[in-house]
Amino acid sequence: QVQLVESGGGLVQAGGSLRLSCGASGGTFSAYTMGWFRQAPGKEREFVAAITRIGITNYADSVKGRFTISRDNAKNTVYLQMNSLKPEDTARYYCTDFRGNWGQGTQVTVSS
Repeated sequence: QVQLVESGGGLVQAGGSLRLSCGASGGTFSAYTMGWFRQAPGKEREFVAAITRIGITNYADSVKGRFTISRDNAKNTVYLQMNSLKPEDTARYYCTDFRGNWGQGTQVTVSS
């Protein structure tokens, strides 16, 4: 049973930074592409970023140049470094392994 647990969310002012973490257990973490999605109130869940098992990354246009996804296979953890945050980045952020497993999410709120 794969378990994904996100952490690192919070309240930050516009222009600030946050680093999200997602710890994985119960699976072969290093073999999977991992990713981050987000969902704002009243909106659909949307793709944010992904990283393959060998470190190839992909980003939504809305976060390119501001967010960086990385992974530490030794720690079974994927990270999302978020810089230059904007109020429109406010959402609940979810981690996934693209195999049907999701974390419970962590809330990010950016004040203007």
